Amino acid sequence: MVSRRVHRRVDGAKRARARPYCEPLGAMSQDLRFRGTEDYIASGDLQDAVNVSIALGRPLLIKGEPGTGKTLLAHAIQAGLGLPMETWHVKSTTKASDGLYLYDTVQRLNDSRFGDGDVSNIEHYIKLGPLGRTFAAEERTVLLIDEVDKADVEFPNDLLHELDAMRFHVLETGREVVSRHRPVVVITSNAEKELPDAFLRRCVFHYISFPTPELMKDIIAVHHPGFDQQLLAKVLVKFYWLRDQAGLRKRPSTSELIDWIGALIHGGIDEELLQNQFPFLGVLLKKETDIAVVNRTLLGRR
Repeated sequence: MVSRRVHRRVDGAKRARARPYCEPLGAMSQDLRFRGTEDYIASGDLQDAVNVSIALGRPLLIKGEPGTGKTLLAHAIQAGLGLPMETWHVKSTTKASDGLYLYDTVQRLNDSRFGDGDVSNIEHYIKLGPLGRTFAAEERTVLLIDEVDKADVEFPNDLLHELDAMRFHVLETGREVVSRHRPVVVITSNAEKELPDAFLRRCVFHYISFPTPELMKDIIAVHHPGFDQQLLAKVLVKFYWLRDQAGLRKRPSTSELIDWIGALIHGGIDEELLQNQFPFLGVLLKKETDIAVVNRTLLGRR
């Protein structure tokens, strides 16, 4: 097992004095402006939230229905701004210190027993985590912290302590890692649990609303260019009707709509057939109870 060590915390006074190593906020925003990408259609409100987050140097906390592109947003920011990216997938056991570094004592013990490697060089056994690699990077980096609400209640506040400090010590070697640039931090949450107020105060928040039919047309055009517009109109009517059905445990998302259109294309479905049937329903609905609800509703309409 890899052992974990908690690094020394920088106290409030030291943290306040440490701020000047980062660029002034005004300088940060001049060359970094997100406008979406060819593959990721971002609403004006979402673009504003990203750009305000960058300008203020604050993490961007993103919530929204599953399938609305929360995780993909960070990849779009990375592509749109031309920056490198680190990804940190949070688990129920994740601690904030895990993102800084791990000291691989097991590997060092094995090397000492079997004569492999220079065990006197402890630095060789220090493995930087995604947060540590972000701080150590030569250029500004996009950091995705995915599903922050999976961790315990202390994790969000501990995480922001690290992001405020922008530096940490490796206890085993005495090395201090100091960030040269404030990263662009995107934090996603599925609202599985409430996040602390102190954490929320220090984030820029945005809820990705489900796309309107007009925005959905733009998104579909990216994935299925040239799709027949008359057929698309009927597809969207059926799709949004489906989402409005009471009793669904999991409403279909954008990604499922895109898959459904792909299935319709491969199945050669035309307007007339779509008008009278609901083909490939299992592409949109993933729970048998939801399929039963819709089938009963369709049966009652006949």
